[in-house]
Amino acid sequence: FSVPCSAILSSYLLGERLNLLGKLGCLLSLVGSTVMVIHAPEDEEVTTLEEMTSKLKEPGFLAYGAILLALCFLLIFYLAPRYGQSNILIYLTICSVIGAFSVSSVKGLGIAIKGFFAGQPVLQHPLTWILVITLVASITTQINYLNKSLDIFNTSLVFPIYYVLFTTIVITTSIILFKEWVTMTVVDIIGTVCGFLTIILGVFLLHAFKDLDVSLGNLPQVLQNEQPAPVTRDDKNILIEVDNSSIAPEDKPKVFML
Repeated sequence: FSVPCSAILSSYLLGERLNLLGKLGCLLSLVGSTVMVIHAPEDEEVTTLEEMTSKLKEPGFLAYGAILLALCFLLIFYLAPRYGQSNILIYLTICSVIGAFSVSSVKGLGIAIKGFFAGQPVLQHPLTWILVITLVASITTQINYLNKSLDIFNTSLVFPIYYVLFTTIVITTSIILFKEWVTMTVVDIIGTVCGFLTIILGVFLLHAFKDLDVSLGNLPQVLQNEQPAPVTRDDKNILIEVDNSSIAPEDKPKVFML
């Protein structure tokens, strides 16, 4: 409910405006995210920190994590100083990519907390403190860049786009970390792809047409008031039309425009 709630609250409290296409974009983003979550496979059961450590050491996840880190450094140190003030996707992509590490850390810390109450020596396990440091650093970075984005761009645009990017990256991280794609059926794969394409369409409607003044009230007027583009004619055409005009009065001189 973060997407419609943020759009409604920003409209009433901050005076920001969300047009009809933006509302349709929010709806499509919610539909696409719901379809992706429905067709996403169930999490593999991980109950101990040793099992979590073995999952994190998998070559596939290490390569995926290295790609995310490289993307974060590229966005933070190169793209953000140059395009962060003008492109809404820069700061939000940083928040979303960092969110992959925060969600994985929360997953591991949840296992550590269960083990702590079960009497296991989780405080002596190095993974516990690695996860705590990763969680604090990732959440701090997310809050920083999300606030920067909110200071510059429209709130009703920031939250839907951030929600869509964050959900997509988190689901992808979970699939790679726990190898859930192995158990996915053809129906689930098709549903996930369709949900992702629906999300892309929703974000496109939300971002590409944000400056248009379109609502249910003025939609008929917008469609009816479309005027054909004027035809540009050169001097040659004007001379020919004036010279060949048969309806012009004979007693009036002809004017040639050069």
